[in-house]
Amino acid sequence: MDSEIFYRFSPTVREFIYRNGWETLRPIQALAAKVIFDSDDDLILSSSTASGKTEAAFFPIISMIDECPARSVEVIYIAPLKSLINDQFRRIEELLDESGIAVHRWHGDVSSSHKSQLLKEPSGVLQITPESLESMLISRKNDIPRIFGELKFVIIDEIHTLMGSDRGNQIICQLDRISSLIGHSPRRIGLSATIGDLDAAGKWLSGNDGRRVSAPTLPGGRAEWKLALEHFYVQDSTFDRSEHQAEVEKEKTPAVDAGYEFIYDSTKDKRALVFSNSREETEYVTATLRQIAKMRGDEDNIFIHHGNLSASIREETEDMLRDGRPITACATVTLELGIDIAALERIINVGAPTTVSSFLQRLGRSGRRDAPPEMFLVMREEKPLPDTPLPQLIPWELIRSIAIIQLYIEEKFIEPIYVKKLPLSLLFQQTLSILSSSGELTPKALAQRVLGMSPFAAVAREDYRELMISMIKNDYLQLTEDGGLIVGLAGERLTKSFKFYAVFKDDEDFSVKNDSSEIGTISSAPPIGDRFALAGRVWEVEDVDMTRKLIYVHPVEGKMEISWPGDYGEIHTRVLERMLEVLREDTEYKYLLPNAVERLRAARHVARVAGVDKNMLVSLGGNSMCLFPWLGTRSFRTMRKLLKKNAELLGISKIEFDGCNYITFKCMNDTDATLEKIKGVVRAGFTTDELVSPSDCPVFDKYDGLIPPPLLRRAYALDRLRTDEIKRRFS
Repeated sequence: MDSEIFYRFSPTVREFIYRNGWETLRPIQALAAKVIFDSDDDLILSSSTASGKTEAAFFPIISMIDECPARSVEVIYIAPLKSLINDQFRRIEELLDESGIAVHRWHGDVSSSHKSQLLKEPSGVLQITPESLESMLISRKNDIPRIFGELKFVIIDEIHTLMGSDRGNQIICQLDRISSLIGHSPRRIGLSATIGDLDAAGKWLSGNDGRRVSAPTLPGGRAEWKLALEHFYVQDSTFDRSEHQAEVEKEKTPAVDAGYEFIYDSTKDKRALVFSNSREETEYVTATLRQIAKMRGDEDNIFIHHGNLSASIREETEDMLRDGRPITACATVTLELGIDIAALERIINVGAPTTVSSFLQRLGRSGRRDAPPEMFLVMREEKPLPDTPLPQLIPWELIRSIAIIQLYIEEKFIEPIYVKKLPLSLLFQQTLSILSSSGELTPKALAQRVLGMSPFAAVAREDYRELMISMIKNDYLQLTEDGGLIVGLAGERLTKSFKFYAVFKDDEDFSVKNDSSEIGTISSAPPIGDRFALAGRVWEVEDVDMTRKLIYVHPVEGKMEISWPGDYGEIHTRVLERMLEVLREDTEYKYLLPNAVERLRAARHVARVAGVDKNMLVSLGGNSMCLFPWLGTRSFRTMRKLLKKNAELLGISKIEFDGCNYITFKCMNDTDATLEKIKGVVRAGFTTDELVSPSDCPVFDKYDGLIPPPLLRRAYALDRLRTDEIKRRFS
């Protein structure tokens, strides 16, 4: 153990280390302690899941506040999920058990009596969500100096999920506002397992606080992984179970496809997590695995976890994961983050990860206690028919999975975070929030306060003036006789609702109840007698209370699908470029299982015969063509708009696309001439503003519908389109 650092820790921390039988500090813990003890820097701790980041931050911080307790909250810990706060609360409470330092939770599920205790005697550590902190800034603004007057540290967990979002920028706005109210800037510490660009992360984290940012890096070492990737055709019931520990008589095999059997047999009698990329798929996978267990006569050890389930169902799954017995938990991103669970033996990922970052987060959920992380990726696709068009013969998810794995193995590539330059929805919300908490301000004073916050550094004063004028016209702001601004009637209706505190869209969901038990929420109410899936089970509607948005149900046998609206994130251009390399090269990746090897071989053959590996534009027969631009989400979107704007000039029509994979269209010219015309359009030069039609009203974020369309078009062109990659690709 690093004895110098160890003896600088307070007796509380040293006793915790002794009690847990630790013989050494982990490298990240020693490095973090030196920065926190010996400098005034902000700090980013980026290291793998289960590397001890939480303790790395809290050991020296607790030691510093233990020496001289203050009469206010001294540490704020901000996390994106209530479940993460609840989990960390248990860990920090154990650390502070006999120290006399209080630890408080504050989010929507915490009782008012616990919150009152903090307000009465603010001290120690406060663990809180961004939404609850926003509520506090609005409703308790005059209390902020008393609650946070001697605040020393702010810890933001899982910053990779926050940096590119309005929610993350909301946190930075909140810290700027708190600093202004208490007269000093507390040090900021960001935690994450996956950050692609530490400099960009540091710039985002520090904002306006004027501090240098330290980001200590751990000594490099070859990571050992256990990876396997297998492919199945949907409803194909043939695969060799002998390789996958499934000693099951054939007559007991359920009538489901081999992909789900593979998942079941790969997780049976293990402590496993099965990740899907959507709530819909998580529900379906859960129901299918339960169906297999029932038909085989096995015990049902299948649990579920996603954001539309009740807190009690999510907490039951978390408790079972901590318990240590073999279970399979099916989950979305809600279990991707750093909730502390007992050692998992295997991770299953259904379909392709969207990003390298997500792949690493999920992989890192297994392999604790010195065992290597272990993940199986399972690809399923419909078997192609004889008349299936060329681009659909390529298994895009399989190719993307390989590209993501190879990018990290070969380059340690992790996607950099893009921070919006014109976050209008957040700008609208923070304008109302600041005015609601401060009372009347002159337009100039309001603009100074709002635009002075670092997330709005790139917002032009003319753009903000346009927004304020619109807010006045629509009664979100009101001009007083003295020329000041206050919150208008429409603004009051917004700010009085608890939903105002969140900057992400909140669906008008219906709560589902079975007797007195809350199951979760769905986005629309089915008719009485209809059935739907939730929590991995099927429910029949008994009654619907439209006024209170309640659906009363009882359970029935069976399996169904359900859908929620959703946005599945961006794919980076480097991933698409590596996908092309996967099709071009002859590498046999060691982690591919037999079906995946055969499917990749077939895909490479199709790509080479059709010329996809060498040509960006190929003929599909007749007057149909397919463009493979190998561009990520923002550039691909820009390419589509460029083709649409110049369709007549290019002589193309009926433009269609699939994800970021390809664009098809009709054209009477040959491919060489058409590609040359496209290159000519690119060479002629274009801007993103030109691609946004005057009739467009691109609404994406929560308050976009309340913002003037010209501003929305400007933000869309600036933050959701890009030209540079297209110009390089078609040069």
